[in-house]
Amino acid sequence: MVSGRPTARPWVPYTAAVVAGFAVITAAYLIVRPADVGCTPLEVSSSIEKDVLLGELAHRYNESGRRVDGRCAVVTVHGLASGAATDALAGDWAVKQPHLPRPQVWLPTSSLWTGQLKLLDEAAGRPAQTPGRHPSIANSPLVIAMPQPKGKLLQQRGPLGWGEVLGSSGRTGWAAFGRPDWGRFSFGKVNPNLSTSGLAATIASYYAAVNRASDLTESDLANPAVTQFVRRIEANVSHYSDDIVDLLKDRAEADLSGTGTAAPTDMSAVVTQEELVYQYNEGELSPTRGEKPRVPLVAIHPKEGTFNLDHPYVVLPSASPEQRDAAADFLAFLQEPPQQRSFGRHGFRDHQRNASGPLIAAVGGRGAEELTYFDPPDPTVVKAILTGWGTLRKKANILVAVDTSGSMKAKIGDHSRFQVATRAAAKGFGLLNAEDQVALWSFSSETRQRPRSPYSEEVRLSAFDRKSLTDEIGNLHVEGGTALYATVRAAHRHMLDHYDQSRINAVVVLTDGKNEYHKDNDLARLLKDVALDPDRPIKIFCIAFDEQSDFATLDRIAKASAGKAFDARDPAKIDDAFVKLLSSF
Repeated sequence: MVSGRPTARPWVPYTAAVVAGFAVITAAYLIVRPADVGCTPLEVSSSIEKDVLLGELAHRYNESGRRVDGRCAVVTVHGLASGAATDALAGDWAVKQPHLPRPQVWLPTSSLWTGQLKLLDEAAGRPAQTPGRHPSIANSPLVIAMPQPKGKLLQQRGPLGWGEVLGSSGRTGWAAFGRPDWGRFSFGKVNPNLSTSGLAATIASYYAAVNRASDLTESDLANPAVTQFVRRIEANVSHYSDDIVDLLKDRAEADLSGTGTAAPTDMSAVVTQEELVYQYNEGELSPTRGEKPRVPLVAIHPKEGTFNLDHPYVVLPSASPEQRDAAADFLAFLQEPPQQRSFGRHGFRDHQRNASGPLIAAVGGRGAEELTYFDPPDPTVVKAILTGWGTLRKKANILVAVDTSGSMKAKIGDHSRFQVATRAAAKGFGLLNAEDQVALWSFSSETRQRPRSPYSEEVRLSAFDRKSLTDEIGNLHVEGGTALYATVRAAHRHMLDHYDQSRINAVVVLTDGKNEYHKDNDLARLLKDVALDPDRPIKIFCIAFDEQSDFATLDRIAKASAGKAFDARDPAKIDDAFVKLLSSF
């Protein structure tokens, strides 16, 4: 049977997690590991959106009695994010992933990753581990997912392109489509430094800009008309998520817990892979698995074409001749109809890009013959896209509120909680852009240094200066209780007063405790005060630091504003949490 997943995810330090422009957040799981003496062992590393399914199929393979040259093979599968696997394969696997065996087969989400590994191998002066093209075991095109009423309206307009949908003016919004009552238009997208789907969406924007489906070049990226097109699309991003599955799970939860006919969100659309739209509509991403959302999503396929996530099957040079034979047999097994039907039941297209009838019906999709696919650009072009994205992405207004209550003096090893948290913040600030605007507040309760208010402005909202911000945090005084509710309310109001339609507007709260301020202890009123206004969204992002943090309450506050809470009650997760949080901007 497939083993359960560990609850803890090991963290890759941010300084070691940038691979050719890809910020890597590690997520590793051991899926199945049977013992069978005398058989050829084959270790498979799978991307995490399909790792459990691959574990089940490996179990099926191991129980099938198949033989390769008269010898059995035993396939074991572990799950590892594609970027983390790229990082480990490019370096010393035993150091990068000490708890996972080195694989002989790699199954990333997209050939984009095999191209980046090839670049890293070339830079290191070693033979390429991923030369040539690789067969697919499944496919999933990138789509623009919309709530059914909005998606159906656009489909009635006939074929529309990336720019016509995602580039719709945020201010004119749905009025351009005859529905001014639907308000402004914004969409959700994952940071391309963290996600294959986010990167594929960015590449698709460039292809749409040049009106071609292949041969994207670095000179295209430098064309002012192209950069203007991409910038126009990025300007309508609501915020950059760190995880597309989490984003859709939050949407499903909001849909099922709301009282109206649509989820409380400012996002008119989400750019994601087709199989996740299927899983969303089937209730696989709902809080109660199998409970279908009231408002399903519809998959829009832009007229210029889209990017296909091809799930390549890569046999690595570490495989022995016997393991290569076993790998070839396992590939053949995965491409057989029973296993392909298993992929189909999870919303994937088959290894030849064909979609099942139930998939097309569930997402409002199209058959393979109706789609145009963009060719993967040269790996050097992909690297250039990531390098340039930082200047084209939507900029942010962020107020960072740091808990300076007395409990932050508690020790974690040789350092205080405050020292550990602020060092993590300083690392995370490296993800921000000089064009972002950042304010810094500290909060606790009234103290001798701050007798009139439980919070104070340490750095006004201004152009981001990493050194001065880090210096100010390091000089904060730790004392007092935790005026969490009062601070969040005031910070939210402050950002409303400084709202900028052209930017992502957000409050970031770092705390190690719970509200201890008797002058403001009304959570219900706070949730009402910070509730999402789709026309002027102020997202609240929280990091719950250390085991005394009230994560459940922080999560409610964040979700009320359509933001997100990050769980770092295990101090080892604090760096990871800051990387993920600040990747939202």
